[in-house]
Amino acid sequence: MSAPLSPDFANGEVSFWYRSIGVPEPGEPLDGDLQADVAIVGAGYTGLWTAYYLKKAEPHLRIVVLEKEFAGFGASGRNGGWLTGALAGSPERYAKTHSADAARRLQRAMFETIDEVIRVAGTEGIEADIVKGGLFTVARSTAQDVRLREELKHQRRWGWTEADVRLLTRGEMASRLRVSGATGATWSPHCARIQPAKLARGLARVVRNLGVEIYERTPVTEISRGRAVTPRGTVTATYVLRCTEGFTATIRGHHRDWLPMNSSMIVTEPLPEDVWAEIGWDGRELLGDMAHYYMYAQRTADDRIAFGGRGKPYLYGSRIDDHGHTAAWTIDALWDLLVSFFPAVAGSRVAHAWSGVLGVPRDWCSTVHLDRATGLGWAGGYTGHGVTTANLAGRTLRDLVLRRESELSVLPWVDRRVRSWEPEPLRWLGVHSMYRLYRMADAREGRGAERTSALAKIADLITGH
Repeated sequence: MSAPLSPDFANGEVSFWYRSIGVPEPGEPLDGDLQADVAIVGAGYTGLWTAYYLKKAEPHLRIVVLEKEFAGFGASGRNGGWLTGALAGSPERYAKTHSADAARRLQRAMFETIDEVIRVAGTEGIEADIVKGGLFTVARSTAQDVRLREELKHQRRWGWTEADVRLLTRGEMASRLRVSGATGATWSPHCARIQPAKLARGLARVVRNLGVEIYERTPVTEISRGRAVTPRGTVTATYVLRCTEGFTATIRGHHRDWLPMNSSMIVTEPLPEDVWAEIGWDGRELLGDMAHYYMYAQRTADDRIAFGGRGKPYLYGSRIDDHGHTAAWTIDALWDLLVSFFPAVAGSRVAHAWSGVLGVPRDWCSTVHLDRATGLGWAGGYTGHGVTTANLAGRTLRDLVLRRESELSVLPWVDRRVRSWEPEPLRWLGVHSMYRLYRMADAREGRGAERTSALAKIADLITGH
């Protein structure tokens, strides 16, 4: 059915998160050539965290950040607000190139990073509606329930203890969050809710106050040894760090590095107390599910539900819709799914819809790299887990730039090599085939299949997910 829209409904306009605090006017652009110690391309979480940790460690460094729009314009200001310990890619893939112990260290570093973000936000006075309520993952069919329990066993094999994740009884789940049709659920403490745009804007403010120069309205067209080239001048630096995540494909020479995957969100009007009494969710936990075409959600600080999932997953040729306009059919699909989770929401309306892109490497594993011979470095490919991973990346890039031998500089995602995505039309066909198969698999499982559909396994094989 068509989603009911509020009278002041907005589509795109960056995101609801920015609408709620005001979309900022971009700051001053670069005005001519300049020289720096470190040039950072992209003022999202990765670029801002890298600048923050470098400047705190070595205040004398001249650090310049170049941004096409304004700080936090991309995924950093549009995501679902999950500060999660989830690892991009499977631990097996990191263990294959290093060791099982190295993969476990990377996972523990992710868990610890959640508290690091919360610590810095508190220390620097960044108010981002942070609540560390953990993460519910629910199953809503027999096949999903089987996957939920298999995933729990997999996590146990990789060192997740009862303190890291546990299976909930139906009574425990119903006392905390009532999801219609839920057949099982796990809870992990390793997740916190944030308001993404508040974190991005607060971090940009802190970085500027430390003396980092952020030039907005300054697109970078080319990155090479010692140079970041823009239409408004060239920044020459000892180190040039690419921190562009889903926008990486727009930079010359990097078109097939990471695939820009679209994700879409809707947010309801503020919900009344009687609706919350029926739903629960007093702990402000994050919510995800075990569907192949998965969803993600949070209860916002002003008592709305922000609910996300895949819309049109990929645009031909790695094109990007900068402004986040979301198709009506995607809004309707997200609304239908939301109401199926929480029937009490049916009397509400959609206040805002928006979309953004995340970076997906060919092996679905994040990477951090610095070539000391050329000074070129990068971090990204977070596959949707960037709120936490970007902070870990920023601290890792700091150690690599400053030539520090540390626990972070030897984690198994450092210097990981990933092959490029296929040329078109293979890229488009592969991604769209994958998600079509996922939708079909979810439909089959929803009709009573007791095991994971073979269609989903075929989809995983197509794209290496």
